[in-house]
Amino acid sequence: MSAIGTPALERPRSGRERILDAAYELFSRAGVRAIGVDTITAEADVAKMTLYRNFASKNDLAVAFLALREERWTEGWVQAEVLRRADAPAQQLLAIFEIFSEWFARDDFEGCAFITSLLEFDDREEPIRKACVAHLANIRAFLCDRAAAAGVEDPARIAAQWHILMKGSIVARHEGDRDAAHKARELGELLLAREGVALAV
Repeated sequence: MSAIGTPALERPRSGRERILDAAYELFSRAGVRAIGVDTITAEADVAKMTLYRNFASKNDLAVAFLALREERWTEGWVQAEVLRRADAPAQQLLAIFEIFSEWFARDDFEGCAFITSLLEFDDREEPIRKACVAHLANIRAFLCDRAAAAGVEDPARIAAQWHILMKGSIVARHEGDRDAAHKARELGELLLAREGVALAV
């Protein structure tokens, strides 16, 4: 145990952690189908046997990646950041587009892994597709909670509409529109105004 005020030495990462970290970077940027096991093991600097000792298949690794993406991106960034930036629930919803605007301005913008992976698999029973659907539903649950706190009459519907704005803006950014988040925010303001939600100036 390190002394108080002294940073602890970083412990060596396990093979599983190195594989997951490598998969996180690769899958986030290129999707699941485009990345092979050889690329992942080379990036993680582990033997192929190490991958299969920790994950039954590449698809199992992809499902684990999606769970990590929810932990890091959905919860650790989107939700944490909007709650940090605003106190009022309606303003928290709008803050999503504020942080998206900053994200869209980055040259290393990678898009939404849940959308990318979802579109790669047509079979509704495919575990990766089902995981994407579940993680996207978790985002809507957060939006629904914030909409309910804002006092809208049908928070589930507003959450679904808000999520469409979020996903649409991400796709628009892929097309090259770096102002897509600002445009989505304007539509969000109209949705809230229709619901009679007052926005603090």
